[in-house]
Amino acid sequence: MGHDSSAQVSAPDASPRDSGKPKLTRKDYEKALRKLQTELCVLQDWVKRTGQRIIVIFEGRDAAGKGGTIRAMTERVSPRTFRLVALPAPSDREKSQMYMQRYFAHFPAAGEIVIFDRSWYNRAGVEYVMGFCTKEQHKRFLQVCPEFEKQITDNGIRLIKYWLEVSNDQQKERFEARVEDPMRQWKLSDMDLPSRERWYDYSRARDKMLEATDTDFAPWYLLRSDDKRRARLNLISHFLGLFPYEASPAKKIKLPTRDKSKAYDDDAAIKDRRWIKEKF
Repeated sequence: MGHDSSAQVSAPDASPRDSGKPKLTRKDYEKALRKLQTELCVLQDWVKRTGQRIIVIFEGRDAAGKGGTIRAMTERVSPRTFRLVALPAPSDREKSQMYMQRYFAHFPAAGEIVIFDRSWYNRAGVEYVMGFCTKEQHKRFLQVCPEFEKQITDNGIRLIKYWLEVSNDQQKERFEARVEDPMRQWKLSDMDLPSRERWYDYSRARDKMLEATDTDFAPWYLLRSDDKRRARLNLISHFLGLFPYEASPAKKIKLPTRDKSKAYDDDAAIKDRRWIKEKF
């Protein structure tokens, strides 16, 4: 079956910051998203049926839309198949371990897709820029990372890496919206505001990361995310196009009837329990 994503992959010089396309209406966006999410469910069945092991890494600038894109990808599929991993800052014990060690426990078994919302690439970005690791540790990471990822792919795990790139103006606008809206302020981390000041430091860190770790066996796929709706659709479409999945044979599902041999008044049995008052 599969999904044609050839139109979604552009040459570097064919990805302008402003596409000039009209704004995608919510109705059109939701219609397109529903189709892609249906395909994700088909892909999910294929992954389980064939025992695929897949890791998807989401990285990018702060406020690039990683969370919303991950939600769009996962909201209609099983969390047992599409497992989301968003690790907190490492504990003191984890800091004493081999750097990659704490990620191993979350790797996929057969029939699983593991999505890392931030990953071992923290060392190439925020840790390096904010001084949470030494320059030598950063240099060593960039040397070792391709070898580590080669071990992953040689073991039969498919490793897919996405970088979401948001423009300076859009990042500023999104941060301002978070500052002003109490319902969005939780999105502001201690690292978000310094990232505005260190824009070019993050740019240089990104460039070093891509230069060292964009390989044939684990390539980086870059996506402009100024237009959140189009970015989500384009990424999911591209993701689907990476796999030769096919729909499972249709199953006839019959809903069983209740067994009345043990029937009793089950509503009366809980009538006097602590029911929540219905205010709405």
